[in-house]
Amino acid sequence: MSSSMVIPDARVLAGSLATNPRLSDWLSIHADGSVSVRTGKVELGQGICTALAQIVAEELCIAPWRISMFAASTTSGPNEGMTAGSMSIAHSGAALRQACAEVRTIYLQAAAAKLGLAPDQAAAFDVVDGSIFFKDGRVAGSYWALADDALLDRSANGDVLPRRAGSPAAVQVERLDIPDKVTGHPRFIQDMSLPGILYGRVAHPPSPGAKLLDIDLAAVQAMPGVVTTVRDGSFIGVIADDEYLALKALSKLMAVARWEEFAQLPDMNDMPAFLRSQPVETSVVGEKIAEPASPIAVRTFQASYSRPFLAHASIGPSCAIARYQDESLEVWTHSQGIYNLRADLALVFGLPQEHIRLQHVEGAGCYGHNGADDAACDAALLARAVPGRPVQLQWTREDELGCAPFGAAMAVGITAGVDAEGRIVNWQHDVWSNGHSMRPGRSKVPVLHAATQIDPPFERQIAINVPLSNGGGAERNSVPFYDFAQWRAVCHRSLSMPIRTSSLRSLGAHCNVFAIESFLDEMAAGLGVDPLEFRLRHLGDERGRAVLEAAAAMAGWTRRERAEGKGMGLAFSRYKNMGAYCAVVASVDVTQEVRVDKLWIAVDVGRVVNLDGVINQMEGGAVQTVSWVLKEAVQFDRSRILSTSWESYPILRFSEVPAVEVKVLDRPSEKSLGAGEATHGPVAAAIANAIADAIGVRVRDMPLSQDNITKAALAD
Repeated sequence: MSSSMVIPDARVLAGSLATNPRLSDWLSIHADGSVSVRTGKVELGQGICTALAQIVAEELCIAPWRISMFAASTTSGPNEGMTAGSMSIAHSGAALRQACAEVRTIYLQAAAAKLGLAPDQAAAFDVVDGSIFFKDGRVAGSYWALADDALLDRSANGDVLPRRAGSPAAVQVERLDIPDKVTGHPRFIQDMSLPGILYGRVAHPPSPGAKLLDIDLAAVQAMPGVVTTVRDGSFIGVIADDEYLALKALSKLMAVARWEEFAQLPDMNDMPAFLRSQPVETSVVGEKIAEPASPIAVRTFQASYSRPFLAHASIGPSCAIARYQDESLEVWTHSQGIYNLRADLALVFGLPQEHIRLQHVEGAGCYGHNGADDAACDAALLARAVPGRPVQLQWTREDELGCAPFGAAMAVGITAGVDAEGRIVNWQHDVWSNGHSMRPGRSKVPVLHAATQIDPPFERQIAINVPLSNGGGAERNSVPFYDFAQWRAVCHRSLSMPIRTSSLRSLGAHCNVFAIESFLDEMAAGLGVDPLEFRLRHLGDERGRAVLEAAAAMAGWTRRERAEGKGMGLAFSRYKNMGAYCAVVASVDVTQEVRVDKLWIAVDVGRVVNLDGVINQMEGGAVQTVSWVLKEAVQFDRSRILSTSWESYPILRFSEVPAVEVKVLDRPSEKSLGAGEATHGPVAAAIANAIADAIGVRVRDMPLSQDNITKAALAD
C-alpha cells in the first residue's frame, strides 16, 4: 500500500475523534510489527471490527493481519456511546481514518528526524506495510523500529488529510470473527469462564407490573448445589455451583413464588385503535408549505397502515458475568453501549461510575435494545450476594421473548392529493406509536428491567424518541424523500406504555417506509401509472433515482409477466433521509401461502469500505425483514406476554429464505454510510406491493399473514 496521495477534504476532526481526540486512546504501534486498535463500537455480528481494521490498514499502509482489534472497555479506548443507527462507519470509521492519517504523518516525521531531516521532508517518504522508504527506494526506517507510545500521547489536530486510495471495494479483507464462529472456538460471553465462577438464574415476574407476594426461599436454598438465593423486593434469583443445578433451582423458585398480576394490557387484535386513543405528545416532524401558485389537488387518496409489537428474537438468549467486591463492580456484557449501561448500574447500586468497570464480550446479536443490558443488571444483583465470586447470569428463551424490550407497535395514516397532471401536490403523514428508545444512560432514572422490581423500586419510565438529528424514533423516515409541492409529517408519541418498548433495528423507519411506499403503489394503481414511473416522477435526487433504476433493471421490471398468484413489487427509501439509499424489488408466490421467492436490492452506501460486508448486511437485513413481515407479532392477553417460545413466536425458517441478489453502487468520492438498517422499510413495502400485484388485495396491517390477507380481502 502506498501513502503518496491525499483526499482534499476539510481539516476538521471527523466522527468520534471530535469527542475522543487523544490518539493513544485509539491505537498503539509495537516494536514486534503489530498494531493494537481500540474502538468504542462493538461487534454484533455485523462485521464492524473487520471494516474498521481495513480502514486502519489503508491509512497506515500496513497488512491487515498486523492489526489486533480490542473490544470496547470503560477502562481503555474511546467512549463512542452506542453502537446503533448504522453509524459505526460514519462515526468510528471516520475517526480512525483521520487518526491513522495523523499517526502515519507523526511516524514519517519521526523517521525524518532520526535521519536529521526537517519535518516537511517527510513528504518524500512512502510506506509499504509499515516500512518507510524514500521515493527512490532507499530505506528510511519503519513504524516498528520507531515504535514509541509517547509519540501518540497527543491530541489529533485535523491538519493531516486521509489518503486518496483506490476504491476499497476492490480490496477485500476476510472477517476477523468468522473463523472462531465456524470452528466452534469459544468466543461468546456464554462460553466465557473465570476462576471460581458461579451460575445464576432469575425468576422474572410472569407479567408486566406483577408484584411478588410471597416465596419460600428456604425450599430452594435446601436444594443440592445451591450456593444462595436472592430476594430484593420483587427481584428473586438463585446462585448455584453449575448451570444444570441453577436451572433446576430456577424451576423450584418459580414454583414456590406467588405473584399479584394485573389485567392492564390492551386488546392485541385492535392495536391501531388503542394507539390512536391514548394520551399523546404531538410534534410536527417537518413540513413544506406550498407556493401560492402551486397546482390544486383534483383527487384525494387516504389509507392507514400498522405493525404489531415485534421481538428481537435473538437466537442466543442474553447473558452477562458480574463480580462485586469492596464497593466496586466488574461486568462482562454484550451490551451495545457499555458507558450508557455503566451510568444506569451506578444509579441502581449507588456507586460512583469510576467504581464500575464494563468489558464488552460478543454475544447474541440483536441490532437494537434486547435483554443484554437487563441481564447485566441481573448478574450484578446476584453477584452482590457472593462478594468476590464471578456470577454468570443466563436468561432463558422465555425471558428473552417475554421480558426484553419490544419494537413498538405503530399506526400510520396518510392522506395525499394529486393534480390534473397526476403529480402529488399535498401529503399528510401521521404516526402513532410509543417511543422507540428506552436505552440506559439517558435518564436520571435507571431503565433496566430489575430497577422497577427492587426495594425501593425505581419509577417505570416511558420510552422516548431519539433526536431527529440522529434520525428520530417513531418519526424516522416519516418525512417523504420525494419532491412534493406540500407535505407535513406529525408524530403522536403515546404517553402510556403497558408493554415495554425500545430500539429495534431501523426503529420507526420500518413501518413509515412500509406505509409511504405501499401508499405510493396504491396511488399509482388508482391513476393507472406504473409504480416505477410514478416514483421517478416525484424523485429528483440522482442517487435515489440510480438505485431505483438499478433494482428495476436487475429484476427485469419492464419485462415482467403476469401469472396467477404471482406478483412483483417495488419500493425505495433513503434511510433516515440522510443515510444509505436502498431500492428493492420483491417477487412473491401467493398460490398456496405467502412466499417471497426473490429479492433484488440496489444500495448506495457512498464509499464502500468492505464490499462483502455491505452485501452481508443487505442480505441479513432483507431476510430479517421477510421474517418480520410474514410471520412475526408479539402475542399477549390482558395480563401476560404469550409468545415466549419459537412455537408461539415463529420466525423465518431456512427453507423459507428467498434468493437475494444485491448490487452495490460504489461512490468512492462520497462519505461512507451505514448499511445495517437500510433494507427494512423497502423490503417490507416491496413485499406488500408484490402481494397486491399477485392477488389484487392490499394488506395494510403487518404481518402479511394469510389471516390478515383474508381480513383485507373481506374488507374490500
